[in-house]
Amino acid sequence: MGPPVASVQMQQVSARSGSPGATARGRETETSRAAPPLPAPGRPPSDNAPGPRAAARGISSELSRRLTRGRVRRKRKPGSGAAAGAALPASPLGVRGFWPLLTALCTAVLCLYQALRGGAAGEGAGDAAGPEEAAGSGVPLLKGSALLLLGCLLARCCGAAGGGARRGGARWAAGARRGALERFHERQLRVSPHVLGHSKAHVGRVVAELVRAAKAQGLQPGPLALSLRGDFVRIGSAYEQHKVRSPDCFDILVPLRLPPHLEPQPRCAHGLGPRGDFVCGLRARDGWSRRCRPFAEGFCVELQGRSHLSSGLVLRWFQGHLQRCLGAVRYRLQERCRISLSACPGHPPTLHILPCSDYVCCHISMAVRLIPAIPLGDALYLTALPPQNSPGPPAPDALWGLNASRQEQRLLGWLKEQAPASSCHLKCLQILKGLRDLRGQSLEEPFCSQWGRVLSSYILKTALFSVLLRGPLEAWDERFLVERLEDLVLYLRDCLRKQVLMDFFLGNTSIPEAVALPRFLKEAAPVNLLAAFDGPTLDLVAFQLISTWIQAPHIIRMYSSPRYLRPVPTPCGHMAEAKQEPLAE
Repeated sequence: MGPPVASVQMQQVSARSGSPGATARGRETETSRAAPPLPAPGRPPSDNAPGPRAAARGISSELSRRLTRGRVRRKRKPGSGAAAGAALPASPLGVRGFWPLLTALCTAVLCLYQALRGGAAGEGAGDAAGPEEAAGSGVPLLKGSALLLLGCLLARCCGAAGGGARRGGARWAAGARRGALERFHERQLRVSPHVLGHSKAHVGRVVAELVRAAKAQGLQPGPLALSLRGDFVRIGSAYEQHKVRSPDCFDILVPLRLPPHLEPQPRCAHGLGPRGDFVCGLRARDGWSRRCRPFAEGFCVELQGRSHLSSGLVLRWFQGHLQRCLGAVRYRLQERCRISLSACPGHPPTLHILPCSDYVCCHISMAVRLIPAIPLGDALYLTALPPQNSPGPPAPDALWGLNASRQEQRLLGWLKEQAPASSCHLKCLQILKGLRDLRGQSLEEPFCSQWGRVLSSYILKTALFSVLLRGPLEAWDERFLVERLEDLVLYLRDCLRKQVLMDFFLGNTSIPEAVALPRFLKEAAPVNLLAAFDGPTLDLVAFQLISTWIQAPHIIRMYSSPRYLRPVPTPCGHMAEAKQEPLAE
């Protein structure tokens, strides 16, 4: 295609320059290629002959037609369909033909070398060599050819094995990642059911004794003070089967009882604190009277011209009340364990339990956080919040948090029934919490505390609920552990970049009907759990989260040491006694 086009262009240049030789070559090209005729130099163009512009247009159109035919021919040459469009240009020396060609070249060189060597030997020895030596001269050639052929076959086999490894590289990497995550969960995260069950039973007995004593002593001051309802609610990861590491920390809700003529009226704290916080107003059934003033003065604060129940004052009373009851409980439990109570201002008190060696087999020091709660009905509670940086001084004492742990446990129970028997959704949550803790060890303040707050256990659990209800539950089989973990990490990454992760229960209308929600939760305004954090912090957390997931095997190896590995305890006879303990809820 190239030469005709070049000859036509040369013909046009020759016609314009007026050279006789160029004109003759142009006429030959014109005759052979049937190009538009050009006038000879020095002759006036005839009436039927085209002018220079027409000739140029003809050449341009002819060039365009040929280029178009060339493009069409090139498109049709590899093949038709999408496979032809996706075909890559092959090199002149294919990879598959490299080793056979190399073998042929080496064989040819060896044959030439043997022929030259045999000829030289024949000239020097003359006819002295016998037929046996002549026949034996071909033996090195055969040996060399056989060795080259064997080398070719070995090279091809190695190349095929290497290609198979490259094709299965992604599968091998996924298998290695899964193995690292499984070992990490089994050795460092998984809690022994024996130890966990024994610890929960022991905690239940001690807390039941303390609550019973506190309820009995709380009835003495009179009907206008707070008192304990007499039961407690087990909440947290230890009772939802996704606790990590050792069972040494538990959360217990302790419901309180308001005076009989007062009812709580919670409402969202708009403009007073982070979204999702509540204030608790009080309504008297017979109207506010003089008999309500002592209670309002002891447990309420004025906020926006109304009296609201103070979380700080209630928490302070709760700590002192438990401390006064601790002496009697310590005397009753002195044969089982040693107990103590520690209280930090603005935080719920913590009960420390150290079992006696002659009573339990699992010698684990346990810490139980006792959280005072105001019952709202339908298994909803208001819990005291730690102090926060708010603009108004009375706002922190008036803010409460809504606790829907009962609804979370119901949802987890429904998911356990609907999901496959070998579902890995709780294992995914445990591994994600474990990776979060490992990455936190390498971060510096103040970002380390922000990392833990942004990726709190409640936020991780909320993300898990959202991802679980997005697709079929059959996809959460144990075989797809790595894929589901990656889906969870990517969903969290997107939420952090968008700075939006809505609370799963407040104002959510997509919860399955099988999980009955109270009307208060359905009618509540949706709450963004990430609204309290700024954009740069969330972007940095998203970056560190993806980096942690990519480097998960390396991070696990870095922080894996014998001090993280726990020996599996042997079963004991105390489990039968623990199973007979009645529920205190």
